[in-house]
Amino acid sequence: MFRRSLPRLLAPAPGVPGASQANTANATPQAAGFGNITDQMLPSSSALFRPIPAPRTVAVIPAPMTYGQPFMGTDKGPDLLLDAGINSSLTQLGWRVSSEPEVNPAIEDDGRSTPLAAKNSVRVGLGCKALAKVTHRAARGGMFPLTLGGDHSVALGSLAGVLRARPGTGVIWVDAHADLNTPWISDSGNMHGMPVGLLMEGMVPEGAGLLDVPGLEWLDKTWAGEEGWPKYTPEDPPPRLSPQDIVYVGLRDVDQKERDAIKKLGIRTFTMYDIDKHGVGAVMEKAVRHLLSKDLNRPIHLSYDIDAVDPAQAPATGTAVRGGLTYREAHFIAESVCASGQLGSADIVELNPTLSDQEGADQTTELGFQLVTSFMGKSII
Repeated sequence: MFRRSLPRLLAPAPGVPGASQANTANATPQAAGFGNITDQMLPSSSALFRPIPAPRTVAVIPAPMTYGQPFMGTDKGPDLLLDAGINSSLTQLGWRVSSEPEVNPAIEDDGRSTPLAAKNSVRVGLGCKALAKVTHRAARGGMFPLTLGGDHSVALGSLAGVLRARPGTGVIWVDAHADLNTPWISDSGNMHGMPVGLLMEGMVPEGAGLLDVPGLEWLDKTWAGEEGWPKYTPEDPPPRLSPQDIVYVGLRDVDQKERDAIKKLGIRTFTMYDIDKHGVGAVMEKAVRHLLSKDLNRPIHLSYDIDAVDPAQAPATGTAVRGGLTYREAHFIAESVCASGQLGSADIVELNPTLSDQEGADQTTELGFQLVTSFMGKSII
């Protein structure tokens, strides 16, 4: 069931860039975030979010997917962030907010099966197709698609939609895990570990195809098309990532077959070792430079898994691994991507309040909320 039947547009709050007498009558000028620091755009806000034309609008897309991994509860993430006031905080940062209908993951499994390691592939695949339609429409309309997950399998849909609308988009993947598995190499079959692998060139074995995975037919080059996701053409091919299109930040728990693929494909990767050795500032400078070295106007998509952060700071997540990002490192990454000026879309995923006590759930929700405001333009001064 949809949370909202129609998109709802919120105007920027009075006193921030883009506000006008006509569009602020119903805006509530309240402090955003959980702290006592007044939110405002980073300095030189006109240089930020260059892929998004004025008046800048963010499409907030709740995607409460839980079928990509074995724990119930990731479907609560969008509600927690929305109830915390993420939309009003975005208006305080100068954004117009299009509050999109919930992309409903309650899809019936049609009984198709596969011998491949791809659990719940029909539910995950069709849910991601629905999400891809929304992010594609938003991106083509000049909006900033902001997906609130849900487990990380939602990025298969959010990123596919963005890549089809904005080919050549670069990706910064902040995660403890590489998510480079596919149904052909995965040990667990959990599809929240596959969104990069399923979109990456060179990861589907020769002689195989996405038609072999029930629910993913819409990503195969033979797709016949439907409303909102038309058939592919030579000028509009299936969305794919090249190895040069993505940078990993914060990896610390990587499967052996993923390690082999990262090395074979030459994907730029910064593990927690690199952050410890060089510092998060140097790492983010290199990450952004890698993506923008050939095209300074390239849009960037940020996919931020809350499990990248150390479980001492983010206990309410499903695949927590010790030795993660500190609170400030987590924020610096978000701020650095924003400061690049090229951020055009993002995901925040894997918040699961059922895997911690109430204090831990509140702590992780607050962190997720603050990370969103950081990459959407919040500054300390």
